[in-house]
Amino acid sequence: MNTDQLISMLASQAGAAPRAVVARRLGPALALGGLLSVLLVLSTLGAYSGSLLGTPAVWMKLAYAGALAAAAVALTARLARPVARLAIPLRALVGVLAVMAALGAGAWAAAPVESREALLMGRTWSSCPWIVLGVSLPTLAALLWALRGLAPTRPALAGAAAGLSAGAVGALAYALHCPELSPTFVAVWYSAGIAMAGGLGAVLGPRLLRW
Repeated sequence: MNTDQLISMLASQAGAAPRAVVARRLGPALALGGLLSVLLVLSTLGAYSGSLLGTPAVWMKLAYAGALAAAAVALTARLARPVARLAIPLRALVGVLAVMAALGAGAWAAAPVESREALLMGRTWSSCPWIVLGVSLPTLAALLWALRGLAPTRPALAGAAAGLSAGAVGALAYALHCPELSPTFVAVWYSAGIAMAGGLGAVLGPRLLRW
């Protein structure tokens, strides 16, 4: 039997390739991590008053974190494959960040000078990024575990994408408690916590995602 015959025989007996492998691994990991992040916030910090749910500012926070999570997860899914085009999810990620930055800058510019510091710093600026990072850890662990069973060829970038996804999920969970309502605060300090999670993922990626 020559090489061509061996290849033909193996190919004919290989069967259909499994479908949606990436979604089947990342989906449950994201759901489990997100659930643990929400439970962590509710059990340790508690939810804010239900009356605040009717305010646009709360939905702004949830929309920002949710949209960023969707873009970052799409990027993570692309990086879970050996060769994938990243332009679309990267543009989506940058677009969400740019919109939030514009909202924050607009709110800051429109406010009286004496109110600007309060809009930026709020009452929890020193703790917010660290809480977002801490709350993101269950999701980050779950996503890195899922990626280990896939085929990322750029482990640092894949880890960073997983970290950004986890950070956005953590921000989404923390938004259920956070009393800050300023777009400027959210644009700066939520984004800082998400970036910290992305940095942690970039550090862990080469260590945990190597083949």
